[in-house]
Amino acid sequence: MSTTGQDAPQAQPDDGRSIDELEIGIDPPGGEEGVVLPWSLMLRRGVAHRVERSPRRSWIVLAAALSGVFTASFTITVLTVSLGDIAKNLGSTADVLTWAVTGPSLAMAVLGPIGGKLADRFGARQVYLLSLTGVTVFAAAAIVAWNAPSLIAFRFLGAALGAATGPAALSMINRSFAPERRAQAMGYWSMVGSGAPVFGVVIGGPLVDAFGWRWIFILQTPVALASLVIGFLVLPHTQRGERQPFDIAGSTALAFGVGFLLIALNRGPVLGWTSPLVLTGFIGGPLLLAQFVRIENRTAHPLLPMHYFRRRNFTFPILNQFLANFTYMGGFILTPLLLHDVLGFSTTKVGLMSIARPLTFAIVGPIAGYLVLRFGERVIGMFGSLMLALSMMVLAMIGVGGGFWLIEGALMLSGIGMGACAPAMIASLANAVDPKDLGVASAASQTMSQIGVVAGMQILLTVQLATVAGSGNGSYAVAYHVGAIAAVGALVAASFVRRTRHAEPGVVAVA
Repeated sequence: MSTTGQDAPQAQPDDGRSIDELEIGIDPPGGEEGVVLPWSLMLRRGVAHRVERSPRRSWIVLAAALSGVFTASFTITVLTVSLGDIAKNLGSTADVLTWAVTGPSLAMAVLGPIGGKLADRFGARQVYLLSLTGVTVFAAAAIVAWNAPSLIAFRFLGAALGAATGPAALSMINRSFAPERRAQAMGYWSMVGSGAPVFGVVIGGPLVDAFGWRWIFILQTPVALASLVIGFLVLPHTQRGERQPFDIAGSTALAFGVGFLLIALNRGPVLGWTSPLVLTGFIGGPLLLAQFVRIENRTAHPLLPMHYFRRRNFTFPILNQFLANFTYMGGFILTPLLLHDVLGFSTTKVGLMSIARPLTFAIVGPIAGYLVLRFGERVIGMFGSLMLALSMMVLAMIGVGGGFWLIEGALMLSGIGMGACAPAMIASLANAVDPKDLGVASAASQTMSQIGVVAGMQILLTVQLATVAGSGNGSYAVAYHVGAIAAVGALVAASFVRRTRHAEPGVVAVA
């Protein structure tokens, strides 16, 4: 298929007026009344015109959208390592407070596709700003949380309203870049998404130690507000989709199907894999997802058009990202336990050593985005998957007395692997769908990646705990081998992705 590689044109109303003029109520020429513009809209129009004329327009849009991604990402690590202090302050337990971390992850995975569809239907910029407003409001609310349930509720509501931020941002970025340049943009997306948690540890950790956990949200709130203002001023209007009924039945089936699966994976190690709640999730989740497929095949206006799954550059990148995230995050949760419990490293040393993985991810992401232009999505995706498999194999060899550089090398291999995979596969997926469905396609990728994250963490941890009685410290090696198998699966999936080749300047064709 062929697609022009120019920046997407901005939508214009049928009567010749710009969208800005319609929004603020300016009458067309010949109208009898004038309108006094609010200063904020005058400022927005001035900035927007400058951005539109800039030769770096696409990169400005990318930077503005990534500021919102950074806002939502940098609190995760520092919040995780501070759960004990938060629980003590709020009179709760760390086990209960883990829902302040897992709850938002579940909300984003479950509601992401709905947010992506809303972005395609009502315009990505409008949905992005509304979603980021929810993040800002509930980050501020978390500052005054008075007990564990209130903090969990504010975190969950912020994530539920903010679930559309990622899909809407991806939609705007992919519309702003020519198809052959999307991998470069996704490289920077990966850099911010993986680098923000590093910032949270380096900056947020000492801040929390000095002033308390509420400073996590005192810091997040103005950052979110600044991202909101930047987005309002800079991000371009996007064309709304066709007016059509919203797929309520499909959205409900997908939300509950994904939700049941994630809750079962999350609670399995705690309640036991045969507990009624976990079994209900593992049985009910697939049944609801099968019902979702039936609904989507029958409805005239589906949430996610099923015909995309017949396109290899849609299906296999999603499968790759599920398996790659399974491996990456499974290793992410196992390795600190290995370093602390087996090698006897202090918590501070474990934290500092663990930074090597996301830091390498952040550095490699943009480089991989440029290498995709030279070698193609398939090659870079396979290379990244191979690095993930190697990292798991090296980690499996580490035992008592393991060398510092061997451990750091294994962690860096993991960062290199994920940093290479993500830009190539996300760009391939975006180039495989129609422009009107970029939001929902991005959300589908986000949801499958999030399921991979939860599955990898819970399954590899469960494998380690289940084999510790018979294998001792070798139980970690068994779990890492499971992660390596998943990475090999990601490599196979990447091998089926067709390279996007450039037939002529500004034109993209799939080989």
